[in-house]
Amino acid sequence: MNMPPEPQDPDLLARMQDGLQTVSANLISLLRYQSTTGGEQDKAAASSWLSKRGMVPSLERIAITPGAHATMTALLSTMTRPGDVILCEAITYPGLRAIAARMGLQLVGIPMDDCGITPDALDAAIHLHQPKALYLNPTVQNPTTLTIPRERRMEIAEILLRHRLSLIEDDAYGFIPAAAPVPFATLAPDLTWHIGGLAKCLGAGLRLAYTVAPNARAAYSLAQALRASAVMPSPICMALATRWIEDGTADAIRHFVRTESAVRQKMVADTLRGFEIKGEPEAFNIWLKLPKGASRAELMGRMAGRHVGLMPSDAFTVMGTPDEHVRVCLGGVIQREELRAGLLFMANSLSDTGWMG
Repeated sequence: MNMPPEPQDPDLLARMQDGLQTVSANLISLLRYQSTTGGEQDKAAASSWLSKRGMVPSLERIAITPGAHATMTALLSTMTRPGDVILCEAITYPGLRAIAARMGLQLVGIPMDDCGITPDALDAAIHLHQPKALYLNPTVQNPTTLTIPRERRMEIAEILLRHRLSLIEDDAYGFIPAAAPVPFATLAPDLTWHIGGLAKCLGAGLRLAYTVAPNARAAYSLAQALRASAVMPSPICMALATRWIEDGTADAIRHFVRTESAVRQKMVADTLRGFEIKGEPEAFNIWLKLPKGASRAELMGRMAGRHVGLMPSDAFTVMGTPDEHVRVCLGGVIQREELRAGLLFMANSLSDTGWMG
């Protein structure tokens, strides 16, 4: 799994624990059934959090959902039938591939350049496949760490508006960079389902996402689908996230993830010098192209037990034959020195085999 670094600072940990203790004072009420998509206080906190991405949606368009994965499953259940086509990046989030396979949907990958999916290829694919939606992970994309710049976003939005094609915007990493481009939800709001998951910026255990629907009616439709599949998001998780947002702890965690990821990216630059790597300063993973002759399967075997999370390109490739790339996670439980040792071991393993040429 691609996980953010875990806080170790005693003051930050104390703030996080204080929030949990405060929430526990209302434990009995939090064990009851709640609204399917969150109460007014929780939605107000969600709106405050979404404003950090330049969004000011009305509360009736906000749905607090049990994580991005569950949200995408619910959305696609209302949008599609088995056999329908969903467009996505040529290299995309494995969770989408799993959902599509389970629902009998056909994923069609759009070719990418250094700015994301190419507009001409998107336009051609819409004409050819008549898709039900486009899925994008446009900011610090998993696994490539690519961020679609504003100019390209505007080109893509224009195509979506012209074809009236819905967009599922998975903004899992959008809250981490200090200066991320504006979401698609601000460029094509009446077509975009914006999913602001908390797993990558606060913690996967919260299992929450702040989802913005294109309009209030669409939000109601999502609520009905979620009620059938998940009943409601965890009230305890909602209360904790709301508390952390209101007292500033959430922002402190986000700042920690951002700064610690930058330290670890510098570590990558020092230990993997000479390798072909894609990695943004505030991302907590890299996309490593293996040297000529190297095997991702062999590298995965060599790194077993090193506690550095590797995922081969097979998991992300939508169409065609996967190439020799691996995603290397820099976060999770692993601390700096163990990560440095693991990266050095990986560099030496690749170099010693003659793979560096």
